[in-house]
Amino acid sequence: MKPSSFFKQIPLLFLSILISSCNGQVKNNSAKDKRTEPNPVSIWQKDLNAITNDPYFVETKTINAPFGPQSITRNMVQDKSGNLWLASWEGIIRYDGKTFTNFTNQEGLRRFHVFSTFEDKKGNLWFGTIRAGVYRYNGKTFTNFTTRDGLADDQVGSIVEDKRGNIWFGTAAGVSYFDGKKFHNFTTKEGLIDNDVNSIIEDKRGNIWVGTRGGVCYYNGKIFTRVNNQAGLPFNNVRSIIEDYKGNLWIGGQDGLFRYNGKSFTTFSTDFIGFLYPDKQGNIWISAGSPQPPKMVLYRYDGKSEPLPAGKKNYTEIHQENGQIFGIMEDKQGNIWFGTERGVCHYDGKTFKYFKE
Repeated sequence: MKPSSFFKQIPLLFLSILISSCNGQVKNNSAKDKRTEPNPVSIWQKDLNAITNDPYFVETKTINAPFGPQSITRNMVQDKSGNLWLASWEGIIRYDGKTFTNFTNQEGLRRFHVFSTFEDKKGNLWFGTIRAGVYRYNGKTFTNFTTRDGLADDQVGSIVEDKRGNIWFGTAAGVSYFDGKKFHNFTTKEGLIDNDVNSIIEDKRGNIWVGTRGGVCYYNGKIFTRVNNQAGLPFNNVRSIIEDYKGNLWIGGQDGLFRYNGKSFTTFSTDFIGFLYPDKQGNIWISAGSPQPPKMVLYRYDGKSEPLPAGKKNYTEIHQENGQIFGIMEDKQGNIWFGTERGVCHYDGKTFKYFKE
């Protein structure tokens, strides 16, 4: 089955997050730099934040429970204390190893589903939502940043921190970074080819790489430079970009899986790629389209072997999911966690555990 046919099976909402391409000098968009520090969010009120504003938010009354979210979980991060934080359709959820706590319900946060999560060097947690901007949690209070505060767009699909401590956001209308006081925004006017961004990382050299619906580019602090495929064409709907321990860039999306050594590309797969994650052992974890949609497959690649001839894979199939596989994460004990349409799953190397009600 061609990747494009599997790709069509995936709901449009899950596929539209971040795009960019690049040429020309970048300038700070100071016109969008507004308030320097929003106030903590107020308690949610039904008449002000009606659920109908987000038809994909899954309303529950649960605050503390032994089971996890029962709906889509897009991403997760483990904080410095060992807690697991989930970005789910039911809101922001923390798992301390025993109890799942729904912070959206407990703290009265806005009823919009959460897409991305990240912990910065200071220990702040960041949560990107769809249409409610981004939350920052300092361990005590949540602060909500939106376009009113200078953020490029209120759909935030990816978050990363650079070496200088700036927090970067990939949004549905460009790229933003927050310097601790104000936002700086980059769109097609500043060099991006497309504003719908799906993935954003910083490489070892300090370049910011942006994966978008229209291709891949990187920002060196001055200009954006587009990186095309072997045929000189833009990559199509890039979903995930990572850097391995050798400094190679891995690009996954609708066109397949590619490794970039800074000069040329090596093709590893032409299947649809949803998410990539490098673990501490040098393995790369891959969620990819299955020949039997709507299934997806979790693979593990050892990071060493070269690709096999077309139609064959040199990575190990770990699990087939009846539905999509979203974010992937390794915890401090070396266990793998991944998000699914039914919640979060834990893999200890032998068994899979879904935290069901």
